[in-house]
Amino acid sequence: MKWLNDIADRLIAEHGDNEIVLSSGVSPSGTYHLGTLREVMTAEAIARELRRRGYAARHIHLSDDLDVFRKVPVDVPESFSEHLGKPLCDVPSPNGEGSYADYFLKDLLVAAEGLHLDMEVLRAHEKYRAGFFTGVIEQTFAKLDEAKDIITAVSGRKLDPQWSPVQVIEDGRLKNREVVSIDTDAQTITYKNAAGENEVISYTDGRVKLNWRLDWPARWALLDVAAEPFGRDHATKGGSYDTGKELVEKVYDGEAPLPVPYDFINKTGETKKMSKSAGDTLTAVDLLKILPPELIWYFILRFPPSKLLFFDTGETLIKLFDEFSALLAKDEKTEEEKQLIELCMVGIEQPTVSRVPFTHLQVSYQSSLRDEAKTIDVIERTEYARAAREDADIVSRELAFIDNWLNEWADEDSVFTVQQTVDLNTFSDQQKKYFSRLAAIIEQAPDDADGEWFHKAVYGLRDEVNMQPKELFQSLYQLIIAKDSGPRAGWFLSTLNRDWLIARLKLEK
Repeated sequence: MKWLNDIADRLIAEHGDNEIVLSSGVSPSGTYHLGTLREVMTAEAIARELRRRGYAARHIHLSDDLDVFRKVPVDVPESFSEHLGKPLCDVPSPNGEGSYADYFLKDLLVAAEGLHLDMEVLRAHEKYRAGFFTGVIEQTFAKLDEAKDIITAVSGRKLDPQWSPVQVIEDGRLKNREVVSIDTDAQTITYKNAAGENEVISYTDGRVKLNWRLDWPARWALLDVAAEPFGRDHATKGGSYDTGKELVEKVYDGEAPLPVPYDFINKTGETKKMSKSAGDTLTAVDLLKILPPELIWYFILRFPPSKLLFFDTGETLIKLFDEFSALLAKDEKTEEEKQLIELCMVGIEQPTVSRVPFTHLQVSYQSSLRDEAKTIDVIERTEYARAAREDADIVSRELAFIDNWLNEWADEDSVFTVQQTVDLNTFSDQQKKYFSRLAAIIEQAPDDADGEWFHKAVYGLRDEVNMQPKELFQSLYQLIIAKDSGPRAGWFLSTLNRDWLIARLKLEK
């Protein structure tokens, strides 16, 4: 984990004598998903590594709920367009309880508990309304010309003559208005309202918010942030981090945090990052129903933040289970592997990933009609018998995630049900002859017959019953699970109760 060790080494060298503050920040404008979690979990990972080494580390997450409501997500009624322009904290909740920001932030808080995040959550609207930003607002106006010059020089864009360093809440909505003057004694600003008339407003109670380019570096100074992850879009030359670095040093008398830019997480096969407003992403809460927390950590930490990641609930999910299972079972682990496992397992007393491969588990589970005890019995007839016995408690926890996955997220080809009865009229005489011959062969099978043995037994009948290989296997799937395809046939047959399988092939069940 070179990327994490390099960051920790630098932070310890520069800030190790004091508590090291890590910061993350997300606007609660929509559903929190895996892509959103990357920022939060990267900050938490750095804090975990610092604590692991014995240093004091604090992770502060600032929920930017004073941000403007810009777009109605697809999972929110279109009628909410009437609230566009309001601060998120002042938009009603879609379920009628609390605010819009409360509604979506709740998912992050639930996910944070499930992922064992040790972070302090601050609400932007509460901090602004409590006067926390009063001093930096005054600093902004005291050095306004310098702030403008920095933004212009670093970003390479010319500011509009009417550009304002703050937004004001006017008629319940955040507005960019021309500021006429500031009175630091009265702690008010005078600005021109929509009608062009002068209006006076306090800047101590949250009715005035710093422009984003200024708000971010002001936070760094106020919270003494040592490092912060942020999306690669903010890390471009002349972007918000570059302007923020100059602003925090020359306007707010602070230091810029160590930048930790991260790339996005895309759905497998797509070129665009996961989006809150699109509404087609797996929510953070739903994610924890199908992936144990240690696997979510493994997904995020196994590669540096700069790497573009892809996720789907099919192949990627299955590989995560199997790769982490193999890592846990590995006898000779490198120091880096031990570190990765330790960081993934913080707050987790018992693992939720067994040494039985995921595909093997989910097929055995379905073959057993989703009966946990019978699933163990099925696996004990395979090469994973010892792992199933020794990891029985872990398998039990893992099956709960597999059950959720099968119910809502598995693709159609992965889900099946062993049929309790069979309709003889659905099969031809040729197919019935084939089933009968296969039953006779299986009756002579050795007790330790494996998937390869069953595969050869099926395939070897193709000339005798005059059927193509595809027909042989397709007929079996129809007989057992009423589908044209399913798990690898030979291995699947080897997991089924031998007496039951022979009776089914003889069309007795």
